[in-house]
Parts: sequence; C-alpha cells; structure tokens
Amino acid sequence: MSTRTTDERGFRELSDTYRHELHLHCYRLLGSFADAEDVVQETLLAAWRGLEGFEGRSSLRTWLYRIATNRCLNALRDAGRRRPPEPVPPFDPPEPSRRGEVTWLQPYPDELLERVADSEPGPEARYTAREAIELAFVTGLQLLPPRQAAALVLRDVLCFPAGEVAAMLGTTETAVKGILQRARASLAKHRDGAGHRPSPRERELTKRFADAFTAGDLDGVLSLLTDDAWLAMPPAPHEYHGLEAIASFLRVTMAVPVPEGFTMTPARANNQPAFHCRHGATPAGLMVLTLDGDRIRAVTRFLDQK
Repeated sequence: MSTRTTDERGFRELSDTYRHELHLHCYRLLGSFADAEDVVQETLLAAWRGLEGFEGRSSLRTWLYRIATNRCLNALRDAGRRRPPEPVPPFDPPEPSRRGEVTWLQPYPDELLERVADSEPGPEARYTAREAIELAFVTGLQLLPPRQAAALVLRDVLCFPAGEVAAMLGTTETAVKGILQRARASLAKHRDGAGHRPSPRERELTKRFADAFTAGDLDGVLSLLTDDAWLAMPPAPHEYHGLEAIASFLRVTMAVPVPEGFTMTPARANNQPAFHCRHGATPAGLMVLTLDGDRIRAVTRFLDQK
C-alpha cells in the first residue's frame, strides 16, 4: 500500500506496525510510560495530518521516528513539564543519602516489550536490547541533555545511519559525532555498569528477597544486598545508598503496622524481576530488583504503580 494514501484505515494499518516500538523509543527518552503514550498519540496524529507532504525520500519508519523524536525533544524542553508531587510518607523517614533527580521515572512492563518486533542489533549497536531498557540505562538517559539522549538512542540502540540521525535532529553528521562522543562519556559516568545477566539462581534469589521482605526480616533482606546497594522510590526523591542507610530506612518502614497484611506477587518490568506489592487488597506499588550475580544491587519501588 502506498504511504501516500489518504485512506485512514490504510494509514492506521501502516502506523500500527510501528506503534509499539515508537512507544518504547519515547519511553527511553522521557522515562515516563504515561508521557510516552501521549507523545505517540501526538506523533501519529501529526503524521496523519502531514501525510500529503510525505515525499518518500526516507522510509515510513524513519519518518515516524523523526516526528516522535522531535515531539519528545519538545516535551523535554517544555518548561511546564510537571514533576509528580512528592508523596508524604505515614512516618518520619531517615535522612536520605541523596535526593534523586529523576522522580518521574516509571517502569515498563515486560509483556509490552514482547510486542516490539524482535530484530538483531546492527553493527553500530553499543547496547543489547536487554541493556537498553533496564532502569539504570533509562535513568542515565534522563540525566543527559535531550539532544544527546536522542542521538545516542537513535544511533547506538536503534542503529540508524549517522546521516539519518543528523536529518532527524536537524543538524550535520559532524555535529552528530560530537554529540555522540559527549553522550557516551556522560552515560558511562551516570551508569554503574554492572548490568543484570539472567541466571538459574534468579528465581531463588528473588523469592528469598520477597519472603524476607514480607516477613519483616530486616537481616534477611540485607543479607541479599550488595554492600553498595541502592534503594529508590519514585516519585519520592529519597534514595538510600549502602547497607547502613538502607537498614535505617527499612527499620522505620517495617515498624509501621500493616493490619491487612503485605504481599508481593512476582512480575517483570524493564527486563528485570519485579513484584506487585499490596496492602491487603490495596495496590502498594511495583518493586523492581536490579541483580548483580547472586546479590541484589538496587531496589526501586515505584510507589504510584498498581
């Protein structure tokens, strides 16, 4: 079917082919599942309205990525972009190790990753499909200048040719090379580099964590963490680094009575093990674990996720 068609059904069939991968692309750049949904809708509407002007000098996929990328850049430049309100805990938390910057970070369900067309990374890929969706990678992107993040994802994850990346960003190939050099150096500083590699011990490790956490067994939880582990709770900015800091926080939270009981149901998000948490029948967030060998290197509890 010609991409020049003005038939709405035909365009929907074409655009739906790329909807899921566009959503994942926007999520990487924005760090927010909800914001990515909004931008994809804007992208497809803009593409439909501009279809008559599409001259076919690039593929439909490249054209859609160009629109989506620039919509993401507009959203990131928007001074009115709202950070989620900081939640008020029902207890007095200890002083955090630091206050995180990326409080808008949301998880990405693994079941949606399965809808993205699976393709082998090209020769320019610097990150595997698994690594490029993990929380550490997505968080690192949020700390880069928007154009650096966009160039890095387009070139090093999606493997678009340098010339197409330059056209998408409205610049030159020479400029893209400079942008990429800075982005790669900055991302290496932001990320801790351990990366999760699945192993047969993952299910046992995560079950032991859930059993200890739901039982209020602080020592049991701490025994499963690396010495330099992190605990974060978006949209709350509080982050705790190291066993002593994490213990001080968990000691307070575990002392808060939960009459209806606390349960954790296995799930997956961002290609990482996760748990749906509940206080009785009430959703109490999504907890995502970052593993490092036979220990847990980071615990990220998304407080506003069901």
